[in-house]
Amino acid sequence: MRVCLASTSPARLMLLRQAGIEPEARAPRVDEESVIAEVEASEGRRLPAPEHVLLLARRKAADVAHRVRDEDPLFDGFVIGGDSMFALDDEILGKPYTADAATARWRGMRGRTGVLHSGHSVFRLSPGLEPREAHAVAEASVTFAADVDDDEIAAYVASGEPLLVAGAFTVDSLGGAFIERVEGDPSTVVGMSLSTVRRLVRELGGSWTMLWNRS
Repeated sequence: MRVCLASTSPARLMLLRQAGIEPEARAPRVDEESVIAEVEASEGRRLPAPEHVLLLARRKAADVAHRVRDEDPLFDGFVIGGDSMFALDDEILGKPYTADAATARWRGMRGRTGVLHSGHSVFRLSPGLEPREAHAVAEASVTFAADVDDDEIAAYVASGEPLLVAGAFTVDSLGGAFIERVEGDPSTVVGMSLSTVRRLVRELGGSWTMLWNRS
C-alpha cells in the first residue's frame, strides 16, 4: 500500500518512518497566509487554533492528493497532510524565526502550560474511484519547566533549533529536557498524532498495519 506525505517536515517524516512507514513526500503548493486571510475575511472572524490547523491540513492534503491522482492515475493508497500550531493562553505562537523572538518566547513560557493543536487530513486514492477524505484535530498540552534559566535559554536559542518550529520548542530533540509534562498523544507534539492518523485510515476502510512498508 502506497503512502504519500503531503509535507516536507522532517519531524513528520521521522514519525512515519519510526512507525514502519516509508512515505513518498511531496511539498503542498498552498499559500498558508493567503488561505487563512481569505477565509477569515469572508467569515468576518479570526479562526481559533483548531479550525486554523484543520483548514490548512485539509488544503495541503487536497492539493497533493489531486496532483498525485492527475499524475499517477494508478496510485493506490493514502495521502496524509497535517498542520500544527502552539497556543498559550489562547495566543497563537508560530515560528519565532529570530533569536530575539525565540528568547522572549522562552522567557514567557517557562513554568506555564500551553496546547499544541495538530490538524490531520487523510485522502484515500483508488484507481477509477473518486478520492475520499477524513479529517480530525488532535491536541496535547505541554508544561515547561519553571527553572529554565537564561543561560539555558541562550544556549538553546543559539543551537538554532527553536527558530523554525511552531511554539519555539521540540519535545524529541534538544528542547525535550526543558519540558516537564505532556498530556495527550505525545506524537502530536512532534508534528502529527499517529493514533489520529490510524483512526482516519480506518474510517476510510484501511488498516494501520497495511501501511507498514519498511523492512
